[in-house]
Amino acid sequence: MTEPALWLVVALGAAMGLAIGSFLNVVVYRLPVGGSLVTPPSACPDCGSAIRAYDNIPVLSWMLLAGRCRDCRQPISVRYPMVEALTGLLFVVVALVFGPPILSAGSVPGTISAILLLVAFLYLAAISVTLALIDLDTRTLPNAIVLPSYVVGAVLLGTALGLRVDVPHLISAAAGAFILFAFYLVLAVVRPDGMGFGDVKLAGVLGLYLGALGWPQLAVGGFAAFLLGGVAGIVLIIARKATRRSGIPFGPWMLAGCWLGILFGGPVWAGYLALIGLG
Repeated sequence: MTEPALWLVVALGAAMGLAIGSFLNVVVYRLPVGGSLVTPPSACPDCGSAIRAYDNIPVLSWMLLAGRCRDCRQPISVRYPMVEALTGLLFVVVALVFGPPILSAGSVPGTISAILLLVAFLYLAAISVTLALIDLDTRTLPNAIVLPSYVVGAVLLGTALGLRVDVPHLISAAAGAFILFAFYLVLAVVRPDGMGFGDVKLAGVLGLYLGALGWPQLAVGGFAAFLLGGVAGIVLIIARKATRRSGIPFGPWMLAGCWLGILFGGPVWAGYLALIGLG
């Protein structure tokens, strides 16, 4: 990818991510309480004043207002610009990883396939931020987000792989969804106090995406969730923020592990095989 094209990808990914991140703040706040995602317009939670359009520019408006409402001057949580910035960063990363194949595709089906993969993983980035925050806030993973993701993922990934006639990855995508769903289901049945059915349903979605990239990504992404969750639990116990019996939301670690598998699964798996003498 040429340098101008690289900067264009970064700029477009950042702009789209920041804008969508602003909307995700609304989703995270309203969806768990059954509120409309469309109306009423965004307003200050303290004084109820509507947020003006020029005060709704992602990240920048919060900085210009010094993190306070223009009308009542009450503090506005730093979480809002952080969500926007995180979404923007994720979109840039996805664009850098899945954007170049669009430019290098040598055929129309190949170009369409690469575009669909890009869209699929941008969608995953958006729901990852949303689900992680909702799980941290409410310890739930809403069906309204998780269940449609099966359809969206299957259509986008299935069509993309089908256009490339990539049968091995079609098989690993379907197998990944089944394997992770079944594994988490067994855990939820055996230890219902440690694993919720929201985690089970999310596992199938993540298995679909990881499997679409290959078996190494599936293996690393699936294992990384438990590694990250275990480390986080130990840190919380040491810091006396939790006990061995405390329930810790696992969705964020499933999502973080999935992204580690997506971005680094291939090299990590190759390194592991080399370490045990099979590489």
